[in-house]
Amino acid sequence: MNSFSATLFIFSIIIFLQCLSSTKAATCHPDDEASLLAFKSGITQDPSGMLSSWKKGTSCCSWKGVICLNSDRVTILELVGFLKKPERSLSGTLSPSLAKLKHLNVISLGDHGNITGSFPKFLLQLPKLRYVDIQNNRLSGPLPANIGVLSMLEEIFFSGNKFTGSIPNSISNLTRLSYLFLGGNLLTGTIPFEIAKLKFLQNLNLGGNRLSGTIPDIFESMTLLKFLDLSRNGFSGELPPSIVSVAPTLLALELSQNNLSGTIPSYISRFNRLEKLNLSKNRFSGVVPKGFVNLTNLNNLDLSHNLLTDQFPELIINTIEYLDLSYNQFQLETIPKWVTSLPSIFLLKLAKCGIKMSLDNWKPAEPLYFHYIDLSRNEISGSLERFLNQTEYLLELRVAGNKLRFDMGNLTFPRTLKTLDLSRNLVYGKVPATVAGLQRLNISQNHLCGELPTTKFPASAFAGNDCLCGSPLSPCKV
Repeated sequence: MNSFSATLFIFSIIIFLQCLSSTKAATCHPDDEASLLAFKSGITQDPSGMLSSWKKGTSCCSWKGVICLNSDRVTILELVGFLKKPERSLSGTLSPSLAKLKHLNVISLGDHGNITGSFPKFLLQLPKLRYVDIQNNRLSGPLPANIGVLSMLEEIFFSGNKFTGSIPNSISNLTRLSYLFLGGNLLTGTIPFEIAKLKFLQNLNLGGNRLSGTIPDIFESMTLLKFLDLSRNGFSGELPPSIVSVAPTLLALELSQNNLSGTIPSYISRFNRLEKLNLSKNRFSGVVPKGFVNLTNLNNLDLSHNLLTDQFPELIINTIEYLDLSYNQFQLETIPKWVTSLPSIFLLKLAKCGIKMSLDNWKPAEPLYFHYIDLSRNEISGSLERFLNQTEYLLELRVAGNKLRFDMGNLTFPRTLKTLDLSRNLVYGKVPATVAGLQRLNISQNHLCGELPTTKFPASAFAGNDCLCGSPLSPCKV
């Protein structure tokens, strides 16, 4: 379950509880009313009127986003922003007055994007908290060293802020945690070994920070873990042995954009529930284990930008929709049969994979569903004409640095195509006027000729051809 689905789940509960609480007219405790009104005073902009019902003298238990269960005390505060439209969200700071909400179980103030300030330390004075969401704001500074005092916490969403410093060791006291989201911040240092005590974790997200060192051997007790994201950090070394402990439950493993090395361990074959595996942009070497054939539930596989070598195992799988094996040391010779037979693949990237076949001989099972294709820097020959005529939803096609040879004037582009890179091939003929509908184009270093159609592309998109002319290149000779 990702942060969105977790949030959706908790809010479905909130909506149910709100309906339940509405059957009983609850008054509002004066301390809670004062606390909430002080919070409102710290909000400088409320363009969507989220707080318009928050008026002194009315019961705060009936205010939008406020729920009181079975008493006059506020137990849930839920004001979620508009992540994609911050101009509709709240701006301002989080008032420490919320520390007076002593019965609060749930606080959700995420996705506003314009809430600033340091970590809201008033949270540490709310001992009954079980769920905290302050993700995707502009909060900054260190996480409190004594965050472990919130021993009732079950779910933490701190991602997408600008928190700095190290992960506090006291986080190990939060032994009820099932969701820990600290990704997308500026955290430094190493992962504290004490996290091994969080045996109920189902989702651990530390991705997109500045963490370093080796990944500690902390997973033996995490037998419920389903999602692990340590990507986009500075971790080095090999994978810890205890990570095999999460094989029976893990659905997604994200380790991309680190400096991890060594071979992909053979015990990867035991992760047979995995749906997403991303090891890209590391320094993994050696052959891909034959045990990959056991990963029959994979939907997303990204091994790109490593030092992996042949032979790549012949997978028996039909669930992959996203596949990237680019920029390793593979010499595949042809696009593998198991890839060609995939029934619903959206993204296929096999750049610099040692492919030497003719595109005329490639007959994918369902070309209709392709959205993104990158076959750059191979030795692929033939024509794109037949393939493009079979696609309807293609958004991006990159085949630079091959030996493709065809008349570009005969190409018919799918109406969805936005990016086309044919550079460094043997393409000839005239440039069709339909390229004007693209957003990105590179057809440089080919054998194209004739007057260019009117487009918005720079001269570099057409450079190095035989005899192209017209804007943005030199004028055609009369």
